[in-house]
Amino acid sequence: MIEASIKSVQCISPSGLHRMAYKEWGDAANPKVLVCVHGITRVGDDFDQLARALSDHYRVVCPDVVGRGRSGCLADARLYGILQYVNDMVTLIARATPASDAAQVDWFGTSMGGLIGMVLASLPDSPIGKLVLNDIGPTLDPVALQRIGDYIGQELRFPTFEAAAAFVREVSLSFGEHSDEEWLKLARDVLRQDKDGQWVRHYDMGVAVPLRCATPASAQADEAALWAAYDAIRCPTLLVRGACSDLLSSETAAMMQARGPKARLVEIADVGHAPTFVHDDQIAIARQFLIG
Repeated sequence: MIEASIKSVQCISPSGLHRMAYKEWGDAANPKVLVCVHGITRVGDDFDQLARALSDHYRVVCPDVVGRGRSGCLADARLYGILQYVNDMVTLIARATPASDAAQVDWFGTSMGGLIGMVLASLPDSPIGKLVLNDIGPTLDPVALQRIGDYIGQELRFPTFEAAAAFVREVSLSFGEHSDEEWLKLARDVLRQDKDGQWVRHYDMGVAVPLRCATPASAQADEAALWAAYDAIRCPTLLVRGACSDLLSSETAAMMQARGPKARLVEIADVGHAPTFVHDDQIAIARQFLIG
């Protein structure tokens, strides 16, 4: 069984220093690096199956974005946002590719992780060679955003792991069909016990602060900025869409095929937001695009 090592890197924000933990799979000397970044309430453990499958070709690096999982938190919750996350990923890539003056990585981003990759890939001299955007685009459905915002801002506590796992499964049904064992792993990865023995979600509730502060005007400005970033991307790009997604519309996906990097689109039937890439057929989609 291939196992990962847990490492961390020190990052900086306007409010001070913080640690970002990451899982690393494969040969530590392999210069071919794939960075996999999770969605807003998930963790790097989400990519265990994908990382194992691709570690024959890559060193796979799966961070816990600040405020989640094994990583530290930001002193100022207002800073939880894409620009801070991009800054942290630049620090991570510098750590992950220390031997190269022209560091390049490939990128797999689910939801929020895709937005981070989109912005990073848009920058001049970006280190991203190939980009996978998993069920995310510059235009985000406002009703779906409200659903996600309501979910992540609930400070819930559960008396048993079973009750907490049932909640995670219920709010994650859009991921599509999974076995009971797969659902348990998806729950275990994002639950922990607090000092009172109650089961809680793994992330800093402060990550919801910027969402609560959003206004229609700021949302419109964010969308315009994301489209400008998308149009600036020059690397090969794969867009994966859950065919039942309520976050990435088919209209937005069509626009992403027609402009910017002109992403190749693959839709996954009977899945909403977002495909988990724990199943062989989904992993094969990523392998074909990234490795060929």
